[in-house]
Amino acid sequence: MENFILNLSYLIASVGFIVGLKMLGSPKTARKGNLIAAFGMAMAILATLFVYPHTANLNVPTFTYILILVAIVIGTIIGWGIAVKVEMTKMPELVSFFNGMGGATAALIGLLEFHHNIGNPGKMFMIIAGLIIGSISFSGSMIAWGKLSGKLRKPFRLPNYNIINTLLAIAILGIGAYMIIAEVSNPLYIYGLFALALFYGIMFVLPIGGADMPVVISLLNSFTGLAAAFGGFLYNNMAMLTGGILVGSAGTILTIAMTKAMNRSLSAVIFGAFGEGAVEGSGSKIQGSIKEAGPSDAAILLNYANKVIIVPGYGLAVAQAQHVLHELEELLTKKGIDVKYAIHPVAGRMPGHMNVLLAEANVDYDKLIDMDDINNEFKNTDVVLVVGANDVVNPAAKNDPSSPIYGMPILNVEEAKNIIVNKRSMKPGYAGIENELFYNPKTSMLFGDAKAALTKVVQELKGM
Repeated sequence: MENFILNLSYLIASVGFIVGLKMLGSPKTARKGNLIAAFGMAMAILATLFVYPHTANLNVPTFTYILILVAIVIGTIIGWGIAVKVEMTKMPELVSFFNGMGGATAALIGLLEFHHNIGNPGKMFMIIAGLIIGSISFSGSMIAWGKLSGKLRKPFRLPNYNIINTLLAIAILGIGAYMIIAEVSNPLYIYGLFALALFYGIMFVLPIGGADMPVVISLLNSFTGLAAAFGGFLYNNMAMLTGGILVGSAGTILTIAMTKAMNRSLSAVIFGAFGEGAVEGSGSKIQGSIKEAGPSDAAILLNYANKVIIVPGYGLAVAQAQHVLHELEELLTKKGIDVKYAIHPVAGRMPGHMNVLLAEANVDYDKLIDMDDINNEFKNTDVVLVVGANDVVNPAAKNDPSSPIYGMPILNVEEAKNIIVNKRSMKPGYAGIENELFYNPKTSMLFGDAKAALTKVVQELKGM
């Protein structure tokens, strides 16, 4: 009977993971999907704690349950507190931090289970693989967290970095293979491997530029899922295995999608250090002049438009201007103007950053249109309002073969009748190059903090 209850619980948990992940694919159902997946995880935890010991004939001391309960309560309080207080601008580093905790858990499983499985090559492979991947995910995620939070602003790249990292990876794989084949029991090996994997994770992420952070986050997420899957194999835990496979495969697919959206190979992301000033100044010199506009000029253009498309970028998140932008959108809609948001896959610092940001401001999900679906609409748009976006709207990606972003799919903003770009200054984006769009005769530059500038535009519109 216990086996039936355990298997049924794991089945329900696995279905919850699958359904939840499917629902996360749409902003409309993402919140509900997250709750369903969380319910599945709770089901798996309860089954593992209270049903599995009976099926495995384990005599678990009461004190162990107390420790587990205390750990769950402490973790819940800390996690809940952090999640509730985090600002939308800090969401990318929060995701990276939480992902790192998952990798750390997989690594700790390897450290704890090593001594119990010496002489069992199959299980030892699962332990070593989970330890290596989990450690890389943990330390790499912590470096990504530091970069995203601004604590690691300066680029860091050792001479012959690629050679050093390759040799380090070979050493890690070689030591791991030797431990499995030779049935090594010396604990110095497992802790040494743990330390090397942690160091490799640091070296793996440290040189990667800010522009590639969405790719790095999704890649490290897939690492954590893969490490968890090895834990599921080790314990023959179907829920853990299913969850790990889903996270790993979803992270891998998302990584591929991100690199495609940036027109960059994964190897270029890992070895190229794109976005840390390495390419600054490359590309053709732009000829032309800047046309500056004030809040009243922008308000007039918007007020007499029939169709407006808003392009959000990371500058919107920095200024925390999502609420005033939503107010602007509602004001235009009440005037009978068709308003939509154009979402580029890599806008912001993590996959889906703009969707999360705008959802927090209660923007209607139906107004959030992906790049592929909205690009054909720009030519029939009266005004495009670009808020804090840069490289994702740079026409050089289509017409300048010398540009480092050449070939990157972008939003076809330059096809609109009128363009308003809100930026703090003329400072280049992550790619370190000037934006042709800013010199377009149809473009008006609305300089200033997004929240302050858009607030003035809203006030002007209300007076019309």
